[in-house]
Amino acid sequence: MTSEPLDQTVLDRALVEESTKKSGLIWVRGAGEPAARALWHVWHEGAVCLLGDGPGEQPLPGLVEGTAAEVTVRSKDKGGRLVSWTANVVGLTPGTEVWEAAVAELKGKRLNAPDGEAMTERWARECRVLRLEPTGAVLPLPDGDLAARPVPSPATTREPAPAGLPKLLARRRRK
Repeated sequence: MTSEPLDQTVLDRALVEESTKKSGLIWVRGAGEPAARALWHVWHEGAVCLLGDGPGEQPLPGLVEGTAAEVTVRSKDKGGRLVSWTANVVGLTPGTEVWEAAVAELKGKRLNAPDGEAMTERWARECRVLRLEPTGAVLPLPDGDLAARPVPSPATTREPAPAGLPKLLARRRRK
């Protein structure tokens, strides 16, 4: 019995699917964006499903229907890059069978939703649900560090700690 070598595209597809399924966070760079953004997702029926661009949801900059995106998947345990791949961005229309199936998966993964069971109605009105469908192209992992400046946000500060804070904390520990 002779065994034929596996086709590299089959191995690449398996790597993309398994690593993306197991990672709770992926890095996505949309068309024209200078850096990738960390996004939560679900893997559903052969593609990444994302929810965003609504009040209280993650932003999806550069992810426009009909364009390409670059997805980098990290290791869940070590945090290092496992695979980078290209995807076609497909927008899902609320109320369609495909949208309902994707939202059912996303609903199970959405943490701390402010509106509980009514969130799917809000998503239909105010948010976008996208599918990132793999093109089959696996990109070579880049050499070196890809660290980029954090995206500006009112939630971050770069002010130094007050000079007296270490003394105050040390005093509290002694008591």
